[in-house]
Amino acid sequence: MSTPQADSVVAVVVTRHRRELLADSLKMISTQTRVPDHLVVVDNGPDVPARDVVEACPLPTTYLPSQHNLGGAGGFALGMLYALSLGAQWVWLADDDGRPADENVLAVLLEEARGRGLAEISPVVSNMDDPGKLAFPLRRGLTWKRSTAELGTDFLPGIASLFNGALFRASTLEVVGVPDLRLFFRGDEVEVHRRLVRSGLPFGTSLRVSYLHPDGSDEFKPILGGRFHAQDPSSDVKRYYTYRNRGYLMAQPGMRKLGLLERLRFGLYFVVIKRDPRAFRQWLKLLRQGRRERFFRY
Repeated sequence: MSTPQADSVVAVVVTRHRRELLADSLKMISTQTRVPDHLVVVDNGPDVPARDVVEACPLPTTYLPSQHNLGGAGGFALGMLYALSLGAQWVWLADDDGRPADENVLAVLLEEARGRGLAEISPVVSNMDDPGKLAFPLRRGLTWKRSTAELGTDFLPGIASLFNGALFRASTLEVVGVPDLRLFFRGDEVEVHRRLVRSGLPFGTSLRVSYLHPDGSDEFKPILGGRFHAQDPSSDVKRYYTYRNRGYLMAQPGMRKLGLLERLRFGLYFVVIKRDPRAFRQWLKLLRQGRRERFFRY
């Protein structure tokens, strides 16, 4: 793509040490009925390089190995900026552990974005092992949706999963920017979503297509009969970045009203349900660290 093309699409994938999953993802990306004009793969783990996997893809490709682990946030930032430098009019984002559900995903997303005049559009993110279920629960008011059938059949305005098959106009990225390197991973998608909401640009999720992703619903623990949930990741590393970054997010414009509710939810979960006051104190400590923008790596 030495010369920008009208409606050119650049796919951006971030990977680290998951060659087999990456190969599955690239296979589905390269067999779309509307194939991307270029593929950019950012490899955060070049000590276990995926260059040969990328070069085996039949699309025009750019392999960007990073000797410094940029995380998901920095990896997508690098890939998105590189896509813009190629002259992309659309940037299609994908992680290495997921893939389009069928060969029509990109074509439908483009059709929907043009027809509805959208700045960004996402597919439904479905459970890879059970596509009738959502990979992550979706809250609508006080109701949590866990199956694709509960969402409807057409379009969800103002709701989007941004790093799992999301399609951005290049002009949208000029307004909302790229992910914040400091977040590393966990919460970076929520932060970009916050910016997208505050921009006033139209965006949403097409229910006509889906993107398959490993189930992530186990982290979300139900409270008060499922009216609320508390996110409790399985590892210390995931908890560190999830809670620290959440503290930063809750201090940002557009998110501050949720701060008190966060304390009530997690206090109830850790102290009353889990009976682990120490975990609640650690949660508060990481929340304060994020609010103070102390973005030290784990």
